[in-house]
Amino acid sequence: MTTSDPTTTATPSDTFSPRTPETNWLDAIGWDAKGLVPVIAQELGTGDVLMFAWMNREALALTRQLGRAVYFSRSRNKLWHKGEESGHVQTVHSIRVDCDADVLLLTVTQLGHEPGIACHTGRHSCFYQELSIGAEPPHWQAIAPVLKDPTYIYK
Repeated sequence: MTTSDPTTTATPSDTFSPRTPETNWLDAIGWDAKGLVPVIAQELGTGDVLMFAWMNREALALTRQLGRAVYFSRSRNKLWHKGEESGHVQTVHSIRVDCDADVLLLTVTQLGHEPGIACHTGRHSCFYQELSIGAEPPHWQAIAPVLKDPTYIYK
């Protein structure tokens, strides 16, 4: 009698591939009711999580085509080419989708300033505040410096 190894048994999520010939790669994404998908941008060299944003189909297709991050701004209801105002563009090295096909991960190089600035506050990462878990009362504390004053970034 042979037993199957549960680690080699394929499940539907294991066989998901946005590159299957019978499926348009954009159709494989689990778009929300507004036609958006959440996106995480991670820095290639450091592994730092730089930012969280949204993409619609057009933004994702343009990102792939241009090799630069294009997001969808929900507040402005339009495409947002990262760095169009600040000069802090993101070169995209890879685009990954999670197991449920409803979150994207971009591996990027942040350009326009050294070190790279991804946040509109002039910081390297948008995730610059940390909860002081052991303090009473707990509070949010900035743990990363402002690299450039935003008033000089956005004119």
